[in-house]
Amino acid sequence: MPERGERTAGAKDERARASLAPLGASERPAPLLVAVVVCALLAVGVIVGALTIHDLSRHGGSVPGAVFLAAVLALLAVGMYRRRYWSVLGFEALLAFQLIVTSLALVVASTIVAAALCAISIALGGWLFWKLIRVMGRIQAGERESLR
Repeated sequence: MPERGERTAGAKDERARASLAPLGASERPAPLLVAVVVCALLAVGVIVGALTIHDLSRHGGSVPGAVFLAAVLALLAVGMYRRRYWSVLGFEALLAFQLIVTSLALVVASTIVAAALCAISIALGGWLFWKLIRVMGRIQAGERESLR
């Protein structure tokens, strides 16, 4: 027999799911659009960086690697614009990785400027991560409704 706390948590989860309204036919919330723009700009930045850095292999990179990374980022941006759950989830995974790496960089930051940039990156990435969670729930709510 489940304990009282388990029933309360399950009921709470169900209420939270029921309160999520599916996205409208052409609705794209602001956090989703921000994520699409960030992802597209990163894809362009990777290509520009790969094409403008001379002797890229000396810096640990390669043009085919940059093209692959840019293609993945572009695919994520298109998927998020089309409101695909898997794409938002993939971008969230990249954001989580960015938050972890930037937090570790903050620990070893040797200047105030470096620490400030890390803190700003953590704050902005964390905000976007948090806001996209609700968007993912609303996308999933629409998918659940279409299955009924």
